[in-house]
Amino acid sequence: MSGESEVIHGDCLTELRGLKDRFALVYLDPPFFTNTTQRAVTRDGRNEYSYEDSWPSMESYLEYMKARLEAVLNVVTENASIVYHCDRRTSHHARLLLETLLGVDSFRSEIVWTYKRWSNSKKGLMPAHQTLFWFTVGDDYIFNQRFEGYSPTTNVDQLLQMRTRDSRNKSVYAYGDNGSVIPNGAKKGVPVSDVWDIPYLNPKAKERVGYPTQKPVALLSRVVEMFSNPEDYVLDPFCGSGTTLVATQLHGRTGVGIDLNQDAVALCRSRLQNPVITQSKVLEVGRESYRRSDDAWESYLIGLDVTPVHRNSSIDAVLENGHHGLPVLFRVQRPGESISALSISMAEAVEKKQAAAGFIVRNRNQRAAQGRLFNEVLCDRVYVVDSVGCQVHAALAALN
Repeated sequence: MSGESEVIHGDCLTELRGLKDRFALVYLDPPFFTNTTQRAVTRDGRNEYSYEDSWPSMESYLEYMKARLEAVLNVVTENASIVYHCDRRTSHHARLLLETLLGVDSFRSEIVWTYKRWSNSKKGLMPAHQTLFWFTVGDDYIFNQRFEGYSPTTNVDQLLQMRTRDSRNKSVYAYGDNGSVIPNGAKKGVPVSDVWDIPYLNPKAKERVGYPTQKPVALLSRVVEMFSNPEDYVLDPFCGSGTTLVATQLHGRTGVGIDLNQDAVALCRSRLQNPVITQSKVLEVGRESYRRSDDAWESYLIGLDVTPVHRNSSIDAVLENGHHGLPVLFRVQRPGESISALSISMAEAVEKKQAAAGFIVRNRNQRAAQGRLFNEVLCDRVYVVDSVGCQVHAALAALN
């Protein structure tokens, strides 16, 4: 291959025999045993895509999948990952099949992809997740750790403090000889768990192409980034509309997709000409961010890479990478709060956290009440900066 992704029309059972490439990652999103014809129409209503997902029995379905999984295992590297996507209909059968082919010890994780999608008209619980089984061929597999934002219940400011073990081997905060807090450096966040909250594609998503069961590029991007390295070869033997290949192209891998449906192959090739990923605010800031009652302060810190701090009245956020290994703290002025009181609490926080600096963002709504800048030096590492609104109103006032 030339390094560009390739889309092959045909049954992966036969087409895999002609491949000489060795794949570090295989992602399978096969038929789900729905026993229906899967259909979807493009947004403009001009085209319809469909494929058959009907089977005489579960046994025939599993025989079909077993033969194709065996073909997949003939073209993988010794450290390859196999990620198998399914839902409640076949998840237990699929895991048993994979364990039979790869061995029980090859199982790594059951990844739950959860999402909010539609209301439920049927009697019972609304389906709101699908399953991705992660298996590996050997023990020396590729895994690139990823991190997510902290939960609103996490004391992020306390994570800035280094910990040690006491005489009882209990984790405690570490202090210097003078009793001062020892900084713990920049924090990356929480390692990604086996539950992935990634939004399903909404009807107006830019990347939606009208193919049934199309998955989000954000989901496949995470799979590709975590279980393969740049320049690796990635295989999708049931590529459908080509989301996996879009993700591989966006992240510097080489993808090979195979599909029986000629329309799907043509669609996949067209998507690779202009790969698109929908930017999800939910994925960026987390679903919990939408439940906060007091989140207006975040708009004052736009342009800064910060991590929100919850359950701390003195600090709103910390700079993600800090400054020379020390934390940088932020607090935005709220209605009715004085800069004087905020400066005192920020000075205390800077000293306690051994921070490089603390910034208070003055809100324009309180500027007139303050009368003048806060000049008393409580701590040489505390700074009061005006918000954009504050600066504009001050400039307009000067024009009178």
